[in-house]
Amino acid sequence: MAERSEDSEEVKLLGMWASPFSRRIEIALTLKGVPYEFSEQDITNKSDLLLRLNPVYKMIPVLVHNGKPISESLVILEYIDDTWRNNPILPQDPSERAMARFWAKLIDQQICVAAMKVAGTIGEERDAAVEETRNLLMFLEKELVGKDFFGGQSLGLVDIVATLVAFWLIRTEDLLGVKVVPVEKFPEIHRWVKNLSGNDVIKKCIPPEDEHLEYIRARMDKLNIKSA
Repeated sequence: MAERSEDSEEVKLLGMWASPFSRRIEIALTLKGVPYEFSEQDITNKSDLLLRLNPVYKMIPVLVHNGKPISESLVILEYIDDTWRNNPILPQDPSERAMARFWAKLIDQQICVAAMKVAGTIGEERDAAVEETRNLLMFLEKELVGKDFFGGQSLGLVDIVATLVAFWLIRTEDLLGVKVVPVEKFPEIHRWVKNLSGNDVIKKCIPPEDEHLEYIRARMDKLNIKSA
């Protein structure tokens, strides 16, 4: 069978503008120069389209490529890298690829979970959650020593996944009233955040800070999340 030309490809992303998991897919597609259609989804009133395309998890993001849906952000990122080979986000060396996957899973399965505890608890429970989050972040802090990005000199998988730390966790600190990632304790992470903030692809794909914080504040009020 003849391959589809790039111009005939259908690439659609079902996402939500304030979601770090949705935004990481936008970063990857933008980095690769892949045109796509964005379909904004209401995660509180899920569309029939979303439920049909992701009947198992019923969540965003979902990438639709030539009619075939792919869900779960880490899976989507690897699919994008396998499909569009320019500007690779995963290393070529097998051991380095494995380590990139390791750090990406640590961020999603442990750091994200611990950070959610910070937002959802108060008092001593929150203090414990902050300590747990910091202990996990220290692994990333050490991994960044001597590097501009986790991938070295350019954006890679771990950088894209870790935008959750840079533009969601750190942005919510003032709203929560607790510095989870203080600069004196995590200078390498803050240096990395500056490098990210100066990257043209990241600038295009990260939600505007004022609008983003307003959304987060409203969500916190709705969920009755209190500051420290």
